[in-house]
Amino acid sequence: MTVKKMDFKTETKQILDLVVHSLYSHKEIFLRELISNASDAIDKAHFQSLTDKEILDDKNPWKIKIEVDKDAGTLTIRDNGIGMTKEDAIRELGTIAHSGTKEFLAAMQSKEVKENPELIGQFGVGFYSSFMVADKVTVISRKAGTKDKKGIKWESTADGSFTIEDVDKEEKGTEITLHLKDEEKKYLEEWEIRSVVKKYSDFIEHPIVMDIEREEEGKIDKSQKVKVKEEETLNARKAIWLKNKSDITEAEYNEFYKHLSHDYTDPAKVVHYKAEGASEFTALFYIPAIRPMDILYKEYKMGLTLYAKRVKIIEHCEALIQPYLRFVKGVVDSSDLPLNVSREMLQNNRQVETMKNSITTKVLGTLNDMKKNDYDKYLKFYHEFGRILKEGIHFDFSKREQIGELLLFPSTKTDKESFRTIEDYVGDMKEGQEDIYYITGTSRDEVLKSPYLEAFNEKGYEVLILLDDIDDIVMGQFEYKGKKFKSVIKGDITLDETKKDEKEKAQKKYGKILKLIQDHLEEDLKEVRLSGRLKDSACCLVADEGEMDPQMEKLLKSMGQDVPTRKRILEINPAHPLFEAMSGIFEKDKKSEVLKEYATLLYDQALLLEGSKPKDTVSFAKAIAKLMVDNAGQNS
Repeated sequence: MTVKKMDFKTETKQILDLVVHSLYSHKEIFLRELISNASDAIDKAHFQSLTDKEILDDKNPWKIKIEVDKDAGTLTIRDNGIGMTKEDAIRELGTIAHSGTKEFLAAMQSKEVKENPELIGQFGVGFYSSFMVADKVTVISRKAGTKDKKGIKWESTADGSFTIEDVDKEEKGTEITLHLKDEEKKYLEEWEIRSVVKKYSDFIEHPIVMDIEREEEGKIDKSQKVKVKEEETLNARKAIWLKNKSDITEAEYNEFYKHLSHDYTDPAKVVHYKAEGASEFTALFYIPAIRPMDILYKEYKMGLTLYAKRVKIIEHCEALIQPYLRFVKGVVDSSDLPLNVSREMLQNNRQVETMKNSITTKVLGTLNDMKKNDYDKYLKFYHEFGRILKEGIHFDFSKREQIGELLLFPSTKTDKESFRTIEDYVGDMKEGQEDIYYITGTSRDEVLKSPYLEAFNEKGYEVLILLDDIDDIVMGQFEYKGKKFKSVIKGDITLDETKKDEKEKAQKKYGKILKLIQDHLEEDLKEVRLSGRLKDSACCLVADEGEMDPQMEKLLKSMGQDVPTRKRILEINPAHPLFEAMSGIFEKDKKSEVLKEYATLLYDQALLLEGSKPKDTVSFAKAIAKLMVDNAGQNS
């Protein structure tokens, strides 16, 4: 039989190098990962057997077997699940399919993962944890449903390559043999294996078995003890979600969560309930305490694990959960769904939609209770998942206000570590204030210096500070109790209607200068107008209502997206002494080049104030230097 040698993909080599050479303190998680993979393989075979009877094997019920060979120094994990073809093995064991590979590798090298290797499982590369304890790993597998005995053998010493060849295998499924390093031989001891299985895999539905050696009385001479081996099940195999809540300890709930999520921390909240009525189902789900590293990637595997009458149907059932609640982990077991339901059938299934609505309501209600009754815990949750939860404002119209009440914001009236809710804001709105005002930015401290806030501060209007990259898209179209969200950097804002006459007088006085600035900067600006939002600053740039926020524009450009160029509006503060001075120059010489220089400087200044670069940084620096020289000459 031909043995084919192949190189790992570059990213896989890097991961293996990190795994092999990092000094992890919780190496035992390798067994959890291999048992979890074996359980998934059995689930796939079980589900497929519902429609393909060839996969069933009445002589060999589903199980995961752990075998120890102390003489050879090997530990084998064997299952009778779906198995692999040669192509499956090359794809599944020789590469990693992860959208954020570079970020994942960076995370692998971070202090957090080095101290908590349990995170490896979150990225779907748990198999490689085998090399934490083994210097060689051998995988022999045969695909379920094949009539001949043809299988494959995959082997690697984590040296950057692996070998693969055809072999004969009597039974379907996969066996993974770890050739343990000398310093890791404790994993050949029965007590160690029992301990790890109990800690991490007690809730696996399929039996995890092991041959245990026992002494028994001899059949002829009872005084003589003989050694016999008996196959013993190591895990409890309890479907925890079907037990009464009163019979489940907090520790059991937490361990099941870690089994589901591959997280190493306890969850922030556990929700366990049974729904009865039009659709009967049991749900056990968790709100995590720490955000998974890959949750913002498009390929993140969201969704609850769906069971029908205790048979696992789909591990990540997206149809059961709203995308903005994708951080929720758990299981749902339906009494009504048929066992042969497909992923496609679930998309428009009324029972699934009923379950989804029930779960959404339960999650939002749980978060609301946490916010009211355990604010410190909610604050920690919000720091981790607030940005994701906020997406619901945009995508779930029916729950917008309910989601809105869960959001927390810093504002122009909060301390550095304090936050406001929309309910609080609306309750404290000034008399005559019609809108909920907000400003976007990247830092609270920088936002508080913004010239866009000047008129709002003078008027005593509170402004919410929005620092997430999606805020303008999400919040710009939101209404709460009839109050619209309005950006302070968009549209024509006049907070004091009594000053309209003053604005009209200023328009007459500076109208020609405004036109001069407009004509000089017509390639860059849509309009030049007087401002109702500035009090101290000379000018600022604003966008029309409904246009893209500058922060979002910069974000999209940094991601390489083609963003159409939009001309914006330059607002001038008529009360600033600069325009009185410009007016004097204009009266003396309407074609003065100084006025054009000032117009360019005003535009560059406005760009700087919004966090952008001047149009021409070299020219801007020269112009500033010239002004300084002129001013120094006048004062010398």
